[in-house]
Amino acid sequence: MSTLQILITKYCDDYMRIILGSQSKSKKDILQKAGYDFEILPPNIDEKKIRSNDPKQLSLALAAAKTSALLPKISGEALLITSDQVVLFNDAIRGKPRSGQEARVFLETAHEYPGETFTAVEVTNTATGQRAAGLDVAKVYFKKIPPLVISHYLAEGDLFSHAGGFAVENPLLYPYVDRIEGSIDSIRGLPMDLTQALIEEVAK
Repeated sequence: MSTLQILITKYCDDYMRIILGSQSKSKKDILQKAGYDFEILPPNIDEKKIRSNDPKQLSLALAAAKTSALLPKISGEALLITSDQVVLFNDAIRGKPRSGQEARVFLETAHEYPGETFTAVEVTNTATGQRAAGLDVAKVYFKKIPPLVISHYLAEGDLFSHAGGFAVENPLLYPYVDRIEGSIDSIRGLPMDLTQALIEEVAK
């Protein structure tokens, strides 16, 4: 049991389940490394129906929509964690690529401007109905990625699950990360400092 799960048990009558509302490999890895035991429940919403030109509002709206879609599916007391991320690139929002060609363009131009990630997290206590949300912003600077590396990365087939088309921790792409401003777990899609703060807020 993690330190935060001990804290959750302190505030709640019984040990509460933690549910991650995502099938993202990166988010699962981050939460596991933080010491959490949790279940997976994918939201399966149509993200394309939620639009905004404001990256902050868009990421918060997407995380909230995932929460609203999942709550009716959860029975019993639990802490539900949802999140979403959008990338701002030269003042243009880059979400998850819609095609292999778009993903290639994203990666071919990634070195031209920093990718600014806006990652929203929402945590809900299903026992009390309390919801708390927050936003974390970080930046990743890429070196020019060689065409062959891009082709190999695209061939792995995981490109459609990442805003901006990149996974910084991927062994093919990581050597071309010049620097990161902020935390790498935020760039990867689940900022743990924010997540833990929200868990503490709703678990009390």
